[in-house]
Amino acid sequence: MSNTLSDDVKAFLNEPRFAVLATQHASGTIQQTVMWYELRDNVIMMNTLAGRVKDGNLRRSPNASVCIENGYQFVTINGTVTFGAEGQEAVDDIYALARRYNPDFKDGDYADFATQQRVTINLSIDRVITNGFGGGH
Repeated sequence: MSNTLSDDVKAFLNEPRFAVLATQHASGTIQQTVMWYELRDNVIMMNTLAGRVKDGNLRRSPNASVCIENGYQFVTINGTVTFGAEGQEAVDDIYALARRYNPDFKDGDYADFATQQRVTINLSIDRVITNGFGGGH
């Protein structure tokens, strides 16, 4: 376990896979959400509609975890969320994610994003657990 990403793990994360984001409800129970994400510098960038359950959970308790898998090969990242862009910058971020996950993306796709109150979520990479990569992480 560490907080650095090897080149093979970065390559894995740079492929358009889905992350499962785990947040904690006020009751202490866990909520999981399948998310689009992008590795940006040394954070996992995600985006959500303001006011969703995960948004509220993260504003109350910013500790979170994501798991990205391909069968038995996986990367789990634990960290702390900071909220990034809001307004038009957050809308730009969700469109960047839409293009990442939909290679046939065309102007006008996901038009409702432009009218939504979006928020960008940045998960720090504090602890990394991997399986199925060289070097026995």
